[in-house]
Amino acid sequence: QVQLVESGGGLVQPGGSLRLSCAASGNGFSINAMGWYRQAPGKERELVATITIGGFTNYADSVKGRFTISRDNAKKTVYLQMNSLKPEDTAVYYCNGVFSVALVGVRVYWGQGTQVTVSS
Repeated sequence: QVQLVESGGGLVQPGGSLRLSCAASGNGFSINAMGWYRQAPGKERELVATITIGGFTNYADSVKGRFTISRDNAKKTVYLQMNSLKPEDTAVYYCNGVFSVALVGVRVYWGQGTQVTVSS
């Protein structure tokens, strides 16, 4: 009932910037929270940043001061502004959301992922 589509990934040099977007679509749902996770080859998926519908944010220590998560509630879209990128940020970034779905309840959905590569 809810689909998440990420966009904005790509190849950037160290120190560069990139902005990821994730749009939620469907019917009969409301957003409780959305966030971004990432997974590098051979590593477990880890939390990057989350934001509640009210605007409360949480960041992984590794990205604090460099990444900013934001949302447009009307557009049902969450963004991740990534600045001062490092090679260690290279990963597939996944959009995640916690939704209240009508007649179903609370459910978690994931996007398909978008590749971010930071390399010189």
